[in-house]
Amino acid sequence: MAAGSPSDGPSPLPGLSGPRWLWCHRKVEIRELRAFVAVTQEGSVSAAARSLHLSQSALSQTVQSLERQLGVQLLERHSSGVTATDAGMVLLREARVLLAQHDRAMAAVGGRTAADSRTLRVGIPLELPAGLLLAALEELRDSFPLSRVDLSHDSSAAQMTALREGQLDLALVREHPADPAFDAVLTVEESLGVVLAAGRAGELAGPAGVRLHQLAGLEWLGFARSEAPAWYDQVGATLRSHGITVSRRPQDDGHPLLAEVKLAVVSAGGAFALAPPDWPVRLPGEVTWRPLTGNPLVRRTWAAWPASARRKDLAVLVAALDLAAR
Repeated sequence: MAAGSPSDGPSPLPGLSGPRWLWCHRKVEIRELRAFVAVTQEGSVSAAARSLHLSQSALSQTVQSLERQLGVQLLERHSSGVTATDAGMVLLREARVLLAQHDRAMAAVGGRTAADSRTLRVGIPLELPAGLLLAALEELRDSFPLSRVDLSHDSSAAQMTALREGQLDLALVREHPADPAFDAVLTVEESLGVVLAAGRAGELAGPAGVRLHQLAGLEWLGFARSEAPAWYDQVGATLRSHGITVSRRPQDDGHPLLAEVKLAVVSAGGAFALAPPDWPVRLPGEVTWRPLTGNPLVRRTWAAWPASARRKDLAVLVAALDLAAR
């Protein structure tokens, strides 16, 4: 009988049996457990490889080696990804506990329990979709209970400057960074609609919403170009192509207009604002939101971080944001 098989005898540790005894009985490495947990949580080898900064082939070989060591199949492979088998679910549950204990022990021994050394500094824009960060932060907490997240609101341009200067670890920005010194993943896409005076919306809106060219003659209450130049230029070009004049306002070189100010101007009937359907601003009765026919404007938010970063808690947070976008 092969050494290490389930029939080799009872476990020397009370309560350990079956697959759980198998992986405790073998010399399984922390890196192998972490690889397996990442693949199982992501449901995809490719996504897990990105989160761990490994090649897909190396990660696949690690998981296959783990299966050979334990003598059980841990994953079901199919065209859309992978799912854990019954044995895999047992291993996943126990591996999470072990990895959390391991990380706490390493942090304590290495003297890395100070808040600054375990804090992820994350920049976020105004009007971030509700719930986008919640699941990702829960995933981070489960994987790295010692890590803390410090959130700060700022424009895309200001966030990228802070990222360059080492003042942020992760930036959620409205445009993909062109600098190869940064990596980025798409976290969310939002089809923008239009916020109009209710009377004006009644005149313009059809069954499918408002056609963009129908807004010609109204003033766009936009954001400052300095906040996100590439996104501003994209919006401006689309509006102009539909006959809408884009004029510079005082806020173009300063702070953005407050939502309350936008709504007051919109309610007068001579202007409009762009917003997603779940805009977290309560609309007064004289103002309404309508979709734009054909979704001509899609706002994208990217998670950007230094390409040289090697923090595993950052990788887990990025992978969770990436998964939320799918």
